[in-house]
Amino acid sequence: MTAVSTIAGPGRGAAAVAPGERGATRIADRVVAKIASQAAREAVGPLPPGAAPPSATVVVRHEAVRVRVHVELDYPGDIGGRCARVRSQVVARVRALAGMRVPEVVVLVERLHLTAAPEAARGRS
Repeated sequence: MTAVSTIAGPGRGAAAVAPGERGATRIADRVVAKIASQAAREAVGPLPPGAAPPSATVVVRHEAVRVRVHVELDYPGDIGGRCARVRSQVVARVRALAGMRVPEVVVLVERLHLTAAPEAARGRS
């Protein structure tokens, strides 16, 4: 049995429209990039002073998204762990909000911000 919806308009009777003829929803690439950027912000947590918020670029092909995320992190810290959290958060949020597969997330650490005390930053270590 095929599902059919009825559409009634002003001055028209109800018309049956098959599911394949209703149209499709397309999510713009820039919307997917904003979802990925926001997901990266959630995963990174508080930004170090002077750091730019995470940004993302995406390539969408046939309901699959390849994402590149640019982040600035504080140092010292677990850089690998934070990048892994960014990857998993981006995959989860894009899948949940856009309904797309994410086979690849590349996290680029653009800059590290030293969070040591100012006195320690001046000396050598």
